[in-house]
Amino acid sequence: MNRIWRAALAALSLVAGAGAAMAQDFPVRGRPLMFMTAFPAGTAMDIYGRLIQERVQQELGVPMVIDIRSGASGNIGMEAAARAAPDGHSVLIATSAMLAINPAVLPAMPVNTQADFIPLMTLFEAPNFMTVSTEKRPNFTTCGAVVEAARAAPGRLNYASTGIGASTHLAGAQFAAVQGIDLLHVPYRGGPFAMTALLQGDVDVFFYQTGPVIEMYRQGRVRLLGVTSSSRIPAVPEVPTIAEACNMPGFESTTWYGLVVPARTPAPIVARLADVFGRIAREPAIEAKVIEWGFAPSVADGETMRRRLAEDLPRWRAVVERVGARVN
Repeated sequence: MNRIWRAALAALSLVAGAGAAMAQDFPVRGRPLMFMTAFPAGTAMDIYGRLIQERVQQELGVPMVIDIRSGASGNIGMEAAARAAPDGHSVLIATSAMLAINPAVLPAMPVNTQADFIPLMTLFEAPNFMTVSTEKRPNFTTCGAVVEAARAAPGRLNYASTGIGASTHLAGAQFAAVQGIDLLHVPYRGGPFAMTALLQGDVDVFFYQTGPVIEMYRQGRVRLLGVTSSSRIPAVPEVPTIAEACNMPGFESTTWYGLVVPARTPAPIVARLADVFGRIAREPAIEAKVIEWGFAPSVADGETMRRRLAEDLPRWRAVVERVGARVN
């Protein structure tokens, strides 16, 4: 029996020693840090990665590569990140939609969003705008106009999303359920594709996230009928909340963004990454840009992110069941 215990302790010592050695060697010089995003170029994940790219490279002394793995509502990116070597050179920027809504909506998940990742931190909150094309839908000047059109022709109006289970999907589904209207859901592979469809007139409405859509609004290409946050946002204070615009007291649908690394990443590496990304995220210039995009900075540690995910999983499961969004 003693021999078994000694062998087990020796094995544990080897594992701990290997982890410590790996942490001591991190980052490996000349080897890039892969900043993995699960949605296409031009989305909030990609934009944020490019915002912090130079600062991360300065802090770690290695190149940072934006590694786009889009598709399947973020599941392709999550699976790639979960399978990456747990050596600190792969960091995934994820959303609460990917981590908490996908498991509720999709019948089969390639990852366990709690067990397969170690949370590093939350970054910022992102509401959605009820967005219509100025050119293709000139009559949709208010939220009420959209609701009236939907009631006049049940099942004829549609809305785009960035994928099944995405926040852009659930925001539209919640809106339709509360209003008691029938909106056809049309999922796309990512924001740029859905926005192109909106501008071409292929879809009527898009509950798009802040950031990419604000510039189009300022150019006059789209009209923002309401924002899904609980209060108006500083970047475009003239845009009312959905609760105000549509007489829907208490309506809110927001997404948080955060960073995760593969499970089994050594604790010292996790701590180093959390320190580097956390300090950068809190820099005034970075926070100012995030606010300019219409997001709300909400940098918090990995334990806070872990607890938040644990709370969000059952909450979103209940929402999905209520609006009938689960895919069978």
